[in-house]
Amino acid sequence: MDAHGIAEGRSRWQQRFDATRKREADFTTLSGTEVEPVYGPPEGSDDPRMERIGWPGEFPFTRGLYATGYRGRTWTIRQFAGFGNAEQTNERYKMILNSGGGGLSVAFDMPTLMGRDSDEPKSLGEVGHCGVAIDSAADMDRLFKDIPLQDVTTSMTISGPAVPAFVMYLVAAERQGADITKLNGTLQTDIFKEYIAQKEWLFPPEPHLRLIGDLMEYCAANIPDYKPLSVSGYHIREAGSTAAQELAYTLADGFGYVELGLSRGLDIDKFAPGLSFFFDSHLDFFEEIAKFRAGRRIWARWLRDVYGAKTDKAQWLRFHTQTAGVSLTAQQPYNNVVRTAVEALAAILGGTNSLHTNALDETLALPSEESAEIALRTQSVLMEEIGVTNVADPLGGSWYVEALTDKIEAEAEATFERIREMSPDGTMTAGILRGIEDGWFMGEIADAAFDYQKKLEKGEKKIVGVNTLTDTVSGELEIMRVSHEVEIEQCRVLAARKAERDEDRVRRTLTALVDAARGTGSLIEPMLEAARAEATMGEICHVLRDEWGEYREPARF
Repeated sequence: MDAHGIAEGRSRWQQRFDATRKREADFTTLSGTEVEPVYGPPEGSDDPRMERIGWPGEFPFTRGLYATGYRGRTWTIRQFAGFGNAEQTNERYKMILNSGGGGLSVAFDMPTLMGRDSDEPKSLGEVGHCGVAIDSAADMDRLFKDIPLQDVTTSMTISGPAVPAFVMYLVAAERQGADITKLNGTLQTDIFKEYIAQKEWLFPPEPHLRLIGDLMEYCAANIPDYKPLSVSGYHIREAGSTAAQELAYTLADGFGYVELGLSRGLDIDKFAPGLSFFFDSHLDFFEEIAKFRAGRRIWARWLRDVYGAKTDKAQWLRFHTQTAGVSLTAQQPYNNVVRTAVEALAAILGGTNSLHTNALDETLALPSEESAEIALRTQSVLMEEIGVTNVADPLGGSWYVEALTDKIEAEAEATFERIREMSPDGTMTAGILRGIEDGWFMGEIADAAFDYQKKLEKGEKKIVGVNTLTDTVSGELEIMRVSHEVEIEQCRVLAARKAERDEDRVRRTLTALVDAARGTGSLIEPMLEAARAEATMGEICHVLRDEWGEYREPARF
């Protein structure tokens, strides 16, 4: 871009910056030096990279979605939490909100994630251990007691039974007297990444996609601010992928959901802003920053040029970030505080919209209250003390960061081409489904994980406390343990709830749900009626399993 084009771009940015509300804050260095809200090439100079880099708040959004950066609004501190029963998790949520958290993020236990009730034989020993147990809408009532859902953004990390969890959340909001149309939050719902990496599915792909399409339509019509889909790269990265693979597979999944919305006749400029993303922030500081910047640029270009989105909001890649759980070590666990801080800073410099910081003991157990507070305070220190909110995209123009951004973008584009080559009809959706069926995604991730493991074992890659500097004076941590009494009590409460409800109403609503599944209409309203009747997660999911069947991953050698 020549000097004239750069000057015009700066002028456009200045107009948007001046017209946007800014926070009341001190935007100077620790020494009191005034800093500009954005930096670019020196006045009068040319820079051919500026076509790809641009300015904050304008296409291709490499430097961020907003002209003001974090001067306008900081990222949301959103801590992922859930354990034991609903009352215990409710107490942790109140602690998070009182300690500076800006939103809630629900972790569910394994039975809930698999669409099973706490009293099922396959749930034995798992109730409340990796998240909170939710058996029916009454548990959602308890989970959010004294927390007004209309005023708090709530993220729920669940995909297979995402829609049943969503309708139970709606019922809890109704019982609070909330205006449902004003709810705001995010439901993960991303079933593609389950087949690719995390493996928590219920049905074959087609019924799952039908449910997701119904959810997208329902939210577009009834809850405009709610985001029914959070396309997740986090679990792909935790499974061992590279940064470029994480980005490419995640964005490809996102393109698949765009195609799903378009197939339902939805207006892309209305439904695309309801898509959000969830990424991992790993330890390679500059590579992660480049990944986030490349992701914004790719998504904007594809939404505009391939799928026809016209508005900025429809082209925005909005994303939540969680620091890398797989980077945490059981050895010398206090080192995890440093790892998490570095990963969080990379996410911030990459322009994340919300952030979860892992606790130092999460490789061993659920976070203790003390370690959860340290994780929260890590974000607060980064937000309040180090000046990182003063300047939008402060590393923009760095030769290293821009080269990494371009490289990751090129690798991602090559992956999209490979996925499309697998597609019988040229769509990204068909290519993804073929890649899942053939085991291509899993094979690529397994190869990347194996390559990294070999480098660790040869000492080419270092992990402090694991394969270098293994001597330590630190002792064992006291870790949080979920008592077996939680499972016993949860099953007791569930039995009492079933005994007290109107069984005829439950049967009627479940029959209506099956009838809807056999037809072509939306499943949201029938499922909502079942949740209002206190039909359980397991009952709702099992009647659909009986109708649609369960997915079995093909054996591969």
